[in-house]
Amino acid sequence: MREIGLTVLLLSLSNVFMTFAWYAHLKELSSKPWIIAALISWGIAFFEYMLQVPANRIGYGVLSLGQLKILQEVITLSVFVPFAVYYMKEPLRLDYLWAGLCILGAVFFIFRGNMAGT
Repeated sequence: MREIGLTVLLLSLSNVFMTFAWYAHLKELSSKPWIIAALISWGIAFFEYMLQVPANRIGYGVLSLGQLKILQEVITLSVFVPFAVYYMKEPLRLDYLWAGLCILGAVFFIFRGNMAGT
């Protein structure tokens, strides 16, 4: 159980870096050439990978590859929505709820073997 908690923590931190690397340049560097934004994003992404790679290695010992991927998607949406609303000043949309419900369905299907004890 400790491994899953550590995996979730590291993936959550990794996702913060990933989200900023992927999207913050749209707000902060929109007047700069794309190559500048790409280089800065790559620099930020370095820290994402320094957290994501160990997280996946730790998690793969107790979770399947599919479970790791769906966990990543849950965390991604959990980080992205507040980022979009608070940092990028996008309106909170009902579509985020629907997307979250779809991901919860994916969580159910990928983890249901664990819930049944098989």
